[in-house]
Amino acid sequence: MPALQRSEARTRARLLQVHGYTLDLDLTCGETVYGCTTTIRFACTEPGAGTFLDLRPEVLHRAVLNGTELDPAAVADHRLPLTGLLAENELLLVTDQRYSSTGEGLHRYVDPADGSVYLYASCGPDLAPLAFPCFDQPDLKAAFTLSATVPAGWTVLGNGTGKQVAEGRWEFEPTKPFSTYLFTVVAGPLHSVHSEHDGIRLGLHGRKALAADLDREAEELFEVTRQSFDRLHELFEERYPFGDYDQAFVPEFNWGAMENPGCVVFAEQMLFHSAPTEVERTFRAMVVAHEMAHMWFGDLVTLRWWDDIWLNESFAEYLGFRITDEVTRFRGAWSGFAIKRKGWGYDADQRSTTHPIAAEGLESVAEAMGNFDGISYAKGAAALRQLVAWLGDEAFFAGINEHFARHRFGNAELAEFLDVLSETSGRDVRGWAERWLRTSGVDTLRLSVAYDGDTVVSAELVPDGSRPHLVGVGVFDLDADGRPVLRESFGVELEPGTPAPLPQLAGAPRPALLLPNHGDLSWAKIRLDEASWRTVTEKLSLFQDELVRAVLWEHARDLVRDGELTPSGYLDLVAAHLPGETADAIVEAVLTFARTKMLAYLPPAERTAAQARLAAAARELLARQDVEQGLRLAALRAAVDNATGERESAELEGWLAGGAFGIELSAELRWAALVRLAARGVIGEERIAAELAADPGVTAAEGAARARAALPGAEAKEAAWGVLFGESGLSNALLTAVAQGFWQSGGEELQRPYVERYFAEVPAAGERGETVSRVLGSVLFPTGWSTPETLALAEAALAGDDLTPGLRRTLADQIDDLTRATRIRS
Repeated sequence: MPALQRSEARTRARLLQVHGYTLDLDLTCGETVYGCTTTIRFACTEPGAGTFLDLRPEVLHRAVLNGTELDPAAVADHRLPLTGLLAENELLLVTDQRYSSTGEGLHRYVDPADGSVYLYASCGPDLAPLAFPCFDQPDLKAAFTLSATVPAGWTVLGNGTGKQVAEGRWEFEPTKPFSTYLFTVVAGPLHSVHSEHDGIRLGLHGRKALAADLDREAEELFEVTRQSFDRLHELFEERYPFGDYDQAFVPEFNWGAMENPGCVVFAEQMLFHSAPTEVERTFRAMVVAHEMAHMWFGDLVTLRWWDDIWLNESFAEYLGFRITDEVTRFRGAWSGFAIKRKGWGYDADQRSTTHPIAAEGLESVAEAMGNFDGISYAKGAAALRQLVAWLGDEAFFAGINEHFARHRFGNAELAEFLDVLSETSGRDVRGWAERWLRTSGVDTLRLSVAYDGDTVVSAELVPDGSRPHLVGVGVFDLDADGRPVLRESFGVELEPGTPAPLPQLAGAPRPALLLPNHGDLSWAKIRLDEASWRTVTEKLSLFQDELVRAVLWEHARDLVRDGELTPSGYLDLVAAHLPGETADAIVEAVLTFARTKMLAYLPPAERTAAQARLAAAARELLARQDVEQGLRLAALRAAVDNATGERESAELEGWLAGGAFGIELSAELRWAALVRLAARGVIGEERIAAELAADPGVTAAEGAARARAALPGAEAKEAAWGVLFGESGLSNALLTAVAQGFWQSGGEELQRPYVERYFAEVPAAGERGETVSRVLGSVLFPTGWSTPETLALAEAALAGDDLTPGLRRTLADQIDDLTRATRIRS
């Protein structure tokens, strides 16, 4: 299917105004397809002109335009030509649509626990035609009227307010206009909890097998929802515009959540089937606020074309973290942003595939979706945080509210957003945007300090990059007990290429640490003076401010990636300071980076010892008496994930039998331990099958798939490979689980042929859709094989002409990381 081109979208938007879609779905047709009757009413500004409809049906039974039957055989490249249009038109389509197993279109899931069937539509960019025929571009917004026939006992949710009008029959009120990519329907024997706040009906929904989880989490979810609504209603003059507000937690979802108007869909992992860490609760609260912010920025006012998708996500990301930090109990949200979310963006911004936040010249949907990454989310949010600091809240939100008023239920571009901010602030926002939004890469802020004994003679902050920055500088001393304390902090405005003197420090006593970007207000790497870095190595865990520690740990991660700190030096920091850490966000981020990324920087012979050091640090944390439950869970997960030897295997078996450190292993932790045992050959298929039968469900199904792929025997590896690259029909979630398990075992002799096969066979994955190609191109990528030989194979595959745009981008990112790892190893 050719990706929609921007030129085609412009022409179609100029010709058409879509009044509404009436969708009648028959979800009782069996396991493979569902019936879809679509009526589209639309106007044409040039009667007699022609255009095309986007559709990807299993069968097109009928197409009737203004009473005239169209030939179904006219469909080519998933487009139906429409000619001789009238000023007002009605198009009827009767189709069978295929259910999805990859979260693209209308996804069908059979619960292994009880056989119940659940459906949800994921219509993100370029996917809506998989669910229903439509004019699939964001600037052809329309009202939707949904009805559905479903099995008895099912609940149906949609973007509008609906009700059951007869057994198995649901009808919904027409919605406000929105874009096709925001359509959803959720259906199945759902368990639901309802509430109301400020005149808005609230609903929480999930599989009935998760009823206990939903009931347990409902109070916190409703609390965060209410707090987010109240804060957004304070910031925005326009009230929430889409009626009811349902939040559905669904299985095998490809993203964290999706901002469908009136019916937000979340990955069901956010219901926490087992006890979560505090950072997981904080992140969930942020996602709730993030998706709600989209109701205004993204849904009420929508991008005109996909090159502005970053603005949707950056705005929601910024407000998600801000609202969570301001009004919920999760007041450390910005620390999580600093230690984890920004790292995702920093990595993306230092690859060869980096791009400006606001990219220009993206002519197809495929190109735009390639830029849907950490730059669009984390860097964009950091840039908006800078913008708000520069403009001030009053001017920024005055501009936002004017933007909503001008474009409500319509579309807008970045230029219109910048214009209104310039008007309300009186500042050159366009000039700021050119330097921040139209450039790529990460600036670096360096400290240059001259001393005379214990006195600062002079100090300056030296920017290396292309952007202005408004940052804080923190000055720290050591108290009588040797603990770092903040002496003072002050703001500094930086212009590109111009060092900024720090007169506050001249003549002052030598500080223990000078910290640029104190408060983490900007998007920049930092480099400390020698004395400050020495303080970090000696005192990192003793800084009282969690955000300061997060910034310093991120700095250490950056030094490792840039080859300025050895992996062993990073492990020294972990051993010295992580056992004393009190923030689970930091513990999780540090241990995850070390296990999933940094190990590739070491020769294979050194990795087991490195994992042992990580496990030892986790055990020290677990041995502390003052550690709260979330932190203990984070440490226990790390201890499980880094278990390597015979002693550790025996320990895992003991934990499986009776818990660990006073914690009963959850289903997720049980399967993590079983995967480690499978990878070492301690358990086999018989044990895996028995564990799966004892507690069937989504966690067990994915855990078993992961464990089977992790088995070290040649037959197990070949079977897993056949599942990954054959016609297995596995869902997106199970395919991911197999990919996660595959490289966890097998010596060099067993793995090397699969490395070669990987680069020979992965190009064909692009023809299996974006989700499959993303899983095989990133999750299965042989990250641990960071050698020049592997790099040569990877580069040869990338140079081929048989890659889809999405797979090419995925592989390019992985190869950049492989290049970095290979360079560090050598």
